Formats: sequence, C-alpha cells, structure tokens
Amino acid sequence: MTIAPPDLSVFETLESEVRSYCRSWPAVFDRAQGSRLYDEDGHAYLDFFAGAGALNYGHNNPVLKRALIDYIERDGITHGLDMGTTAKRAFLETFQNVILRPRDLPYKVMFPGPTGTNAVEAALKLARKVKGRESIVSFTNAFHGMSLGSLAVTGNAFKRAGAGIPLVHGTPMPFDNYLDGQTPDFLWFERLLEDQGSGLNKPAAVIVETVQGEGGINVARPEWLRALAELCKRQDMLLIVDDIQMGCGRTGGFFSFEGAGITPDIVTLSKSIGGYGLPMSLCLFRPELDVWEPGEHNGTFRGNNPAFVTAAAALEAYWADGQMEKQTHARGEQVEAALRAICLEHPRLGASYRGRGLVWGMEFTDAEQAAKVCRRAFEHGLLLETSGPRSEVVKLLPALTTTPEDLDEGLRILARAVRETA
Repeated sequence: MTIAPPDLSVFETLESEVRSYCRSWPAVFDRAQGSRLYDEDGHAYLDFFAGAGALNYGHNNPVLKRALIDYIERDGITHGLDMGTTAKRAFLETFQNVILRPRDLPYKVMFPGPTGTNAVEAALKLARKVKGRESIVSFTNAFHGMSLGSLAVTGNAFKRAGAGIPLVHGTPMPFDNYLDGQTPDFLWFERLLEDQGSGLNKPAAVIVETVQGEGGINVARPEWLRALAELCKRQDMLLIVDDIQMGCGRTGGFFSFEGAGITPDIVTLSKSIGGYGLPMSLCLFRPELDVWEPGEHNGTFRGNNPAFVTAAAALEAYWADGQMEKQTHARGEQVEAALRAICLEHPRLGASYRGRGLVWGMEFTDAEQAAKVCRRAFEHGLLLETSGPRSEVVKLLPALTTTPEDLDEGLRILARAVRETA
C-alpha cells in the first residue's frame, strides 16, 4: 500500500525516547475491530501482534464490549482496591467454575496489581516468604517483566542494563535445548544443588515460561517441563510458571502447562486475562502457600472492576464449551503449514520456525533479516514484531479469534515480505 507519511511531530517532540513500537509502525491509529486496526486516514492493518498478547479475543470484541458498556452505563464500580464488589465476585465464581474446577486446580487467587510484572513480583516475594530463602532460579533468554525483581530473573542483557543497579538473588540455568541436546537435561543444575562447594545458594523457587515469547519463541518440551517439576519437588523448591503471555489459551489449553501434565505451585497471569485489553493480573498459588499478612503486598489499581467484567464475559463466551482450544490448534496447523512453505521456498536464508497453538516464530540466520521482513510486512498492511536476544525472530501472535481467511491473508503478506527482502 502507498501511504503518505503521518504527522508524528507531537510524539517526537513531547514523548520520551523510550517509545518503541511506534518506531516500527509509523502510523497514527484511530480505531480497531477484530483483527484489524485503522489509522486516522482509514488505512487498514491486519494485526498479528494482538497487543503483545493482551488481545487474544481481538480488538473491541463485541461480546466483551457489550458487557463493559452495560456495566459502565449502570454506574458499576470502576475503582475498588481490594474491596468486595459484585464484579469481583462474578469473576471469581466464573474463574473457579469455568477454569479452575474443571482442571482440578485448587489455587487461591491474588490480585497483585494491574500488570504482569506486578504478578511476578508477588510470586517471587511469596516464594521467598514461604521458603525463607532469597535465591530464585530462572532460565536463559527468559523475560519476566521490567521492575527490579522481574528483571533479576530476566535474561536479556539490554533490558537488564536499564535497571541501573546490580540485579541480585537470581541465577540463570539453561533452558530446554539451550545446549543443543549435548548435555542431559538438568545435569548442571542438579549437580550445583547437591554440591556444597558449588556456590549456589539453595533457591526458594524456579520460574519458567513454557514458551519463551520475548526470548525468541523457544518451546519447552513436555518431558523437560515434567522433569523440572520433579526436580523442584525433590529439591524442595517451588515451581512458578509465568503464563502472562502464553496463558489464556495462547498455546491451546487455557494454561500453557496443561499439555505437560504438571501443576505448578504458583502461576502468574496477565495480558489477556482481562479479555478486552484492560489492565489486570493474577497470582495463583496452592492454598497452603497463602501465608500473606493482610496488606503485605498491595497496589492502588489491583481492583480493576471493568476488567473483572470483561474477564468474566470472556471466560463464559470462549471457555465454557471447550471449543476454543480445538479452534486454536486448528489455526496453529494453518500457520505451521505456511511457515514450512516459506522456509522451503528460501533455503539460502537458513530460516527455521517453531511454536505452539497461535504463537509462532520464524528465525533467520542473518538477524537483520527479521527486522527487514517486519518492515516490509508493515508496508503491505501487516503488523509483526521481532523477538529473540538479537531480534532474529519474526514473531506471530494473532488473536485467537482471527478467522481462517484473515489468517491466510496475513500469512500471504508474510510470505511476500520474505520474498521481497530475501
């Protein structure tokens, strides 16, 4: 598409240099519906970004929008801290009946604040409080948030450097296949735990993403996750699964760890748990871990009642009948087939692909190629971002509600962008 350059002067003059996504997509967006955004001149863009995973049900989903409008129009509570409200009660009851009880998950629910990093901070604090230890083990290429505790268990050197102070009490271990299968799983980790001379302080917990999103769409095998859970149990460490981006159905099941058959001690959720893109996060944990004192961890915006409304509506609309998981797996097969064809078409690029459900990545040997592909795709009306430690992966994160036709259109644009930049 040929588009006149938008007027970005107010953003460039007044907004901080820290802005990032707007640099990749130089447009001024005005409205959105489903899987499409529209700029102020009416040009349409197919969205394979979905608010970094916060819009699993698409933009302005009509079912969720109706519930939200009805709630606001009747003057429902907007700001409620942790007070009891009808909106919170409805969400908790729906979450228990639709999600937790059918999966035999006994978790207590904590509202730690509106963002994913709030949930991670709460999980780390709780693990340390329960075990009376400071150290947390994370994994290479992990990403868990931008506040200090979360950064301490994040692998990306650029993001860690932004902290400006030493990040302590976190120890990285190799993620699944980090060593290309040359070393047995957890050999190094367990040896350090058992050797009194290793220098590794006994960890309170291990935190892991089943699929590393920002780290490059690195998919952990179910057997690796099961072995990790068993190791944690043997060594008296809590297992925390960060499901902030990969939860809420992104990989198929509502929780990304379901396919591995494990039950983490603590789970963090955010992004799409609110359904509509409204800020909301949860920290879930086994009841016996609920050792908090009242007010020991809090936050002014932990009670976002409009998010409770849209969250409950999303669970009822998409998770009560079990069809969403089947649909996501089918859409995932559609994406995988397209990525396979693109890689076969361009063997000299050394491209490979990986993913689960509706999160996929295409990695290029030349890291700059991924950014070129994303830029070209934007010029053709498709929003994509890069991920990985060198931004070497083109990341596909379409809404779970994307139609097969829209999915096919976006995959054709991706194929064209690769062809034109090869």
